[in-house]
Amino acid sequence: QVQLVESGGGLVQPGGSLGLSCAASGNIDSLYRMAWYRQAPGKQRELVAAIFKTGDTNYADSVKGRFAISRDNAKNTVYLQMNSLKPDDTAVYYCNAKRFPLSNDVWGQGTQVTVSS
Repeated sequence: QVQLVESGGGLVQPGGSLGLSCAASGNIDSLYRMAWYRQAPGKQRELVAAIFKTGDTNYADSVKGRFAISRDNAKNTVYLQMNSLKPDDTAVYYCNAKRFPLSNDVWGQGTQVTVSS
């Protein structure tokens, strides 16, 4: 089973940018989907962005136009570039992988993103 390790979280001011990385222990080019989720205190975990084996992507409405997900199959890494950050983006961000559409989810340990002045 693939293992995921996130990095790149931290503290950023409103309007700033931050990039997250998710390194997988195995090949990601055969995975059905990789995604980023986030969970803010007292809230449910929500999907932020996903990228499929086909290269198709989708985004939560709240981040469209500000966030971009990408993958580098040669490095077995998925990225999330976050621009124009808002305090509401503050959360723990989790990397997620699915081998097949109905497979169990695989999760990373999460990385904290805090947007504050």
